[in-house]
Amino acid sequence: MVLRFRTLSLESQGTYKEKGSKFEAYAFPVEHMEQVQQHLAALRQMHYKARHHCYAYVIGPEANDFRAFDDGEPRHSAGDPILGQIRSFELTNILIVVVRYFGGTKLGISGLISAYREAAKQAIEAGRIVEKEPSQSWVLTFDYPDMNGVMNLVKELKLKVVWQHFEERYEMNLMVPLSKLDLLKERLEHLSEVELEIRN
Repeated sequence: MVLRFRTLSLESQGTYKEKGSKFEAYAFPVEHMEQVQQHLAALRQMHYKARHHCYAYVIGPEANDFRAFDDGEPRHSAGDPILGQIRSFELTNILIVVVRYFGGTKLGISGLISAYREAAKQAIEAGRIVEKEPSQSWVLTFDYPDMNGVMNLVKELKLKVVWQHFEERYEMNLMVPLSKLDLLKERLEHLSEVELEIRN
């Protein structure tokens, strides 16, 4: 089991220019695919005139959930160089998107590989790399009388709330560090109506 992993603390950016083409790189810390899709959608809206939105992501403490996407660039000329930089810095839970504005001059395969690699590198180096402890996504389901007990426990254990909503019962999605999972389960035994289940 991985005890610690490397990721970025906050979003960061980098810019690379080559023969009139501009490569805007964005690096985001992410924990699940929903965040990946949200960032991609936001950048496509922000840079709607750009020709390419190439990206790579790696998710999970074991870094075993990953993808590289060329978005119309020649195969393996964009996504793979971005992914290569993520691997080079030994990062996970990260998404890097490089938005390209075409400058009119073709760069060739080797030129594209170099440009996407350099843009991704600049975005990583502009950020702050931190070490974190692996967490799991869990969902608490409970009724209103247990609200105070649940909120006090979340605050005491400093757990991250991803989302929460109320239908027939309250539901709260938490990111729980593995080192705190047993304590959370133990404390929840005192709140008999609270259900806890893992969410993949």
